[in-house]
Amino acid sequence: MAANFHAFVLAGTGSGCGKTTVTLGLLSLLKKRGLRVQPCKVGPDYLDTGWHTAVCGTASRNLDSFMLPVPTLNALFREQMQQADIAVIEGVMGLYDGYGTDPNYCSTAAMAKQLGCPVILLVDGKAVSTSIAATVMGFQHFDPTLNIAGVIVNRVNSETHYQLLKVAIERYCDVPVLGYVPRMEGVALPERHLGLVTARESVINQQPWQEFAATLEQTLDIDALLAFSQLTNLPAGEWPALPAADAGAGLTLAIADDEAFNFYYPDNITLLARTGLNIVRFSPLHDTCLPDCQMIWLGGGYPELHAAALARNVSMLNQLRAAHQRGVAIYAECGGLMYLGSSLEDSHGDTWLMADIIPGHSKMGKRLTRFGYCEAQAAQQTLLAAAGEVLRGHEFHYSDFTPETPAVMNCRKVRDGKTLQAWSGGWQVGNTFASYLHVHFAQRPQMLNHWLAAARSAL
Repeated sequence: MAANFHAFVLAGTGSGCGKTTVTLGLLSLLKKRGLRVQPCKVGPDYLDTGWHTAVCGTASRNLDSFMLPVPTLNALFREQMQQADIAVIEGVMGLYDGYGTDPNYCSTAAMAKQLGCPVILLVDGKAVSTSIAATVMGFQHFDPTLNIAGVIVNRVNSETHYQLLKVAIERYCDVPVLGYVPRMEGVALPERHLGLVTARESVINQQPWQEFAATLEQTLDIDALLAFSQLTNLPAGEWPALPAADAGAGLTLAIADDEAFNFYYPDNITLLARTGLNIVRFSPLHDTCLPDCQMIWLGGGYPELHAAALARNVSMLNQLRAAHQRGVAIYAECGGLMYLGSSLEDSHGDTWLMADIIPGHSKMGKRLTRFGYCEAQAAQQTLLAAAGEVLRGHEFHYSDFTPETPAVMNCRKVRDGKTLQAWSGGWQVGNTFASYLHVHFAQRPQMLNHWLAAARSAL
């Protein structure tokens, strides 16, 4: 490992405290300094990583300790760091918020300890003075083994206000304050029902972020941040068994990639590429022809926002149906499931005909239908799992799918040792499999062998 390798976790006191905005500013700033920056996000979020990638120019990686065993996640992290000078890791929710009430399971704090990275705590400076020290002190004392190396104060009104906050924190908490983030116009991220608007849907104007970075250069002690973030070791990791390097040779995978479908973990695409697959991209929205392929992947996204255009692209729908009929191995996640269904009712109550490959109907609701981590056990052989195998993944959707074919996965949500929900999901029709579950292939890379075998079975 290079001696000048650095990494830190930017953590917050809770959701909505400004972690993503400040992360984007830091990414832009560090890139401007000529550093090779690797952005990361704790947890399964696709939206924050999309913005990281758009601003930084390097694909952001998800660090998900629910889906990935410790050795596997560490191996992925080590591999990405070989091409980077610094990793900027955005936390999830509040520093100690994990899955359930255990602060050491799937939390930002747990990830920082697993990777051996210092934590920079982002705290809100709005309408507070000395009391901010009590907030910082609480986070320090909650887990004294955690390395909270520094503090950044967000939403500061003035230099005078900042000095008051800085003196209070450093006097009572004995932790350095690395600077502050002033209020700035033009750097807020657009939001809607599922969180942020995707970076793919927005025209990324880099100038506000560059101006934000220039401001942070003046209000933050970046040299001190770099000093605190220097690592002496990367965490030990080990890859699980991988498919053979030629397992996908001679096969082509077509990945849907446009405004409607763009939720993919970069590590998943890398794992597929390592099998020797030829990977091409296509747009269900804009293309009229499918690429010549033996495998298709329809990822998550927002098909409900583009339902009319998807329905009007009859040529693509017909080509998908024809591919399904000839046995092309099709895998769909969440938004992809909605597209492969018979119809989709959008939030305005309008119903649109979809591919009709997985018989059933999607309907948008006004609240989350299901949210969070879950496990899914295959009740029969599926495209990704043999009967009895368990996949870990994440669901986050406002739509509900009413199927007209039996489900093939038994799903459950377990938290703090208790099963909170159990339901059936996932549908396999011929060589096509679709579900609401987003999965990380690195949890069991051998699952790709199932997909590749299904593709070869139709040749």
